[in-house]
Amino acid sequence: MTPQEIAAKVGEHFATSEWVEMSQERINQFADATGDHQFIHINEEAAKMTPFGGTIAHGFLTLSMIPYLSANSDMPRVDGIKMAVNYGGNKTRFIAPVRSGKRIRGHWKLLEMAEKRPGQWQQTVEITIEIEGEDKPALICEWMTLYFV
Repeated sequence: MTPQEIAAKVGEHFATSEWVEMSQERINQFADATGDHQFIHINEEAAKMTPFGGTIAHGFLTLSMIPYLSANSDMPRVDGIKMAVNYGGNKTRFIAPVRSGKRIRGHWKLLEMAEKRPGQWQQTVEITIEIEGEDKPALICEWMTLYFV
């Protein structure tokens, strides 16, 4: 789609991703990559004694899944794209923990698609990451991406 066609969808639900499992292996790998080895993430026996009843994914792991979820979604792609870069996030809130073994998926709502300079578009979306079978989402945030066409 052209940036202008995407801009016409402002205010609409924009995309939904496939489900992906937040396995203990993925959580452990994230702990190793970041150096965050807090017991609530990696020690299954100690985590059983918490209100969560087991290990949970790092909030930043859940946030970092956005590119994967986006790539595995039905999101319209910008035609003629030369490059896309993350511009930043606003209002990121971790609402509910993602327990090890649960599946998550993303939902996108298009908030803005604006041409900032000729050939440079800034897209702002609201992303909600849903936890399968849970009432509350894992997180909600606004995210901005710059597209160069």
